Amino acid sequence: MKVVTLLGSPRVNGNTATLAKVFNETAEKLGADVQTFMLNNLVYKGCQACEICKTKLDRCVIKDDLAPILESVKHADILVLATPVYFADVSSQLKTFVDRCYSYLNPYQTVPDSSRLEPGKKMVFIITQNHPNGDFFTDISTKYSQIFQLLGFQDNYLIRGCDLLAVDDLRTKNREDLIDLTKETAQKLIK
Repeated sequence: MKVVTLLGSPRVNGNTATLAKVFNETAEKLGADVQTFMLNNLVYKGCQACEICKTKLDRCVIKDDLAPILESVKHADILVLATPVYFADVSSQLKTFVDRCYSYLNPYQTVPDSSRLEPGKKMVFIITQNHPNGDFFTDISTKYSQIFQLLGFQDNYLIRGCDLLAVDDLRTKNREDLIDLTKETAQKLIK
């Protein structure tokens, strides 16, 4: 079982990265092969809308630090997207990756299946936010789950923590519920 984790936060030891680390450590203990990428440390561009991935290639044409990650995701069984909420959406680091996932779609109306990815992949979406109200920003997970379902990720799991701002709020606010949910999700997926 191969897990690819993308960290969308610039905070190496922040709440988002901590939950992703808990997921990855649990998955590794259960025998999964885990690759983690800190997006903030990479140099990459957003989608250029060149349409080469639809007309000449079956992949994104851009050669930057995101190219090998896009290739790794192709071979992953589980994709973990970990992001804080920044200004009512995912971080720009993660959004740029999502835009480049456009290259995973087949050209329009040429084949019955919209995705170039193998079916059966799963996605875990880890979201942390400062706002304490759990009703705020619920549209984020819905929107991105729909995007990744289009890409063939039919089983999507959400781990969402509210009222987390300071780097160590998981610990100082005693959020063992989120740690437990993260471990349980990894155990459920890595069989």
